[in-house]
Amino acid sequence: MKKDFDNWNNEKKRIHETEENRFYKVREIWWCSIGLNVGFEEDGTSKEYQRPVLVLKGFSRQVCWAIPLTTSTKENPYHIKVGAIENNRESFAIISQLRLIDTKRFTDRLTILDEKIFETIRKAVRDLI
Repeated sequence: MKKDFDNWNNEKKRIHETEENRFYKVREIWWCSIGLNVGFEEDGTSKEYQRPVLVLKGFSRQVCWAIPLTTSTKENPYHIKVGAIENNRESFAIISQLRLIDTKRFTDRLTILDEKIFETIRKAVRDLI
């Protein structure tokens, strides 16, 4: 499938020029303009190139570690079940895709993840490293 990097680049410029950083908290799940990426890196979908992400750790008002979520079911240690989120769709955290995110990329807060599930994900990330 051919990717439209030029269109994503225009969207990325618009996001970069935004003055607004979102206030977030650890354990929150946000819609995030994650972008159009190279190879097997997780892409966003729709014209805004968005997908839900889980905030794993905050570093400042501007940046945090976030983990992309997916509805694709895979049996491997890098996909951790988070449960049903938007539209009651079963979702999974792709811990191998952990990345630093500028909060300008956040658009809408979806929910806050259950503490027990969040701790399972944190442990899986620690074990990954």
